[in-house]
Amino acid sequence: MANKKVDVLIIGSGHTGGMAAKILTQKGIAVTMLDAGPAIDWEKDRTLKAANQLPYKGFDAPGRHPHIFQASEFSANQWVDEKVIPYNYPAGQQYNWVRVRSLGGRSPYWGRQSFRLSDFEFKCKDHDGFGENWPISLKDLAPYYDRVEEIFQVSGHHDNLPQYPDGNFVEDNSPWSPAMQRFVDAGKKMGVPVTKARSARGRDGMAASLNLLIPDAVATGKLTTITNAIVRKITTDKSTGKVDGVIFIDRHSHREMVLKARVVIVACGTLETTRLLMISELANSSGLLGHHLSDQIYGAGISASVPEARGGKPGVIGGGALIPRFRNLETKTPGFMRGYAVNVSSSPGPMDARWFPEYGAALDKKLEDYNGSGFTTNIMGETLGHYENHVSLNKAVLDTWGMPTLTISTKYGTNEDNMAKDMVDTTAAMAEAAGFEVLVRNYKYNPPGYSIHEQGTARMSDDPKKGVVNQWNQTHDHKNMFISDASVMVCAGWQNPTMTILSLAMRASEYLAEEMRKGNV
Repeated sequence: MANKKVDVLIIGSGHTGGMAAKILTQKGIAVTMLDAGPAIDWEKDRTLKAANQLPYKGFDAPGRHPHIFQASEFSANQWVDEKVIPYNYPAGQQYNWVRVRSLGGRSPYWGRQSFRLSDFEFKCKDHDGFGENWPISLKDLAPYYDRVEEIFQVSGHHDNLPQYPDGNFVEDNSPWSPAMQRFVDAGKKMGVPVTKARSARGRDGMAASLNLLIPDAVATGKLTTITNAIVRKITTDKSTGKVDGVIFIDRHSHREMVLKARVVIVACGTLETTRLLMISELANSSGLLGHHLSDQIYGAGISASVPEARGGKPGVIGGGALIPRFRNLETKTPGFMRGYAVNVSSSPGPMDARWFPEYGAALDKKLEDYNGSGFTTNIMGETLGHYENHVSLNKAVLDTWGMPTLTISTKYGTNEDNMAKDMVDTTAAMAEAAGFEVLVRNYKYNPPGYSIHEQGTARMSDDPKKGVVNQWNQTHDHKNMFISDASVMVCAGWQNPTMTILSLAMRASEYLAEEMRKGNV
């Protein structure tokens, strides 16, 4: 293997690694893909057992996943064991880093919310003066959004809102439930749009790299996949300065191997990509690698009850909605910059006991009376990519394979506090105007990382002093190395980033294929 040189080497097999593999192989380019985890065996790895058959009775093993709120013993094989690959953060700056190491990356676990960024994000600095503009606009990425939405079969409704760009949808014209219609009407009176959510339907119950992208690459006969391959370092040719391959370690045997490549695409996910580039001492002439870490705040919101639906009365409640960003568009909102969206949900199922101050028999009675009437809102708020929010290598703490780990230094501030307060107060007022009883107002949001939308640590700019990659996801320092994940995002926006990074990966891969054809790379 040490003597073999591949055309394009992709590190990572999630949504963007899969997209790069699909596009390049369909252009006739031979691709080798490395993934740090195993291939998923859907039968073996999804075996269900009763809690009493598990060592920890369904609870996770102590210390294995202290920062993964989704983890239990039933799902422990999905997530990276923090004892194997630890990370840390300064006191008072908790960070929830959720990682998956298996073929397909985190794509099988994606929540499927599917949004385009608007020019309020692409040209964010023009609107409020903070940060930097992207070197591209919605017009540049729109044709790629169209194609990605077709592949992922995104359902949605055309709303003609500039902050919530329409797309190539499987049209959702389903009616609102009566309770949700009242909430929509309350929003109209307050100038707050309430729209249909947009979601990838995918195929055969999944919308992942595993079933929508990698199979197309495999079908060309041009893709070679190597699993359980932990890349230790990206190497360079000392005579040219170009990257020329990788050193990787077999996950089980710890045997070290070398693979040479004409082009390297890094698609490990924002923080793993940043860690690998830092260890390799690459792509940081700007001094910005690892800085401007951002995501979205989750967790703040309201819990309410629709009186007419109590006791499980049918035909009143059900379904969800989305409130797209409506603050800081044409006018400025006091107290915070940028904006937030809101996931709205109503459910005819049981109520959450935490919504009531009672206990014992009184709580049981309350749960019975209120059953089937639940209504909730939850924030998705843009966080600001401050330079101080950054990651660095911790060479004193190594992972199981001897690689330095990450220290993640980031925190939220008054901008996020005020944004969350505005969201809770606004949606509570809307719920009350709709005739609902507001049970809980939760102004407290979750720690950074909780949204699993980390981004921005290798951001895009046409100025090599202001970014790590250019508008084609090509690193300024190494013309034959591309970065193809959310680390290139310039601002977080309120939107789930998946449709955007998929579209960027498609655009970058077609550019790379043409540059290779011309002999420029």
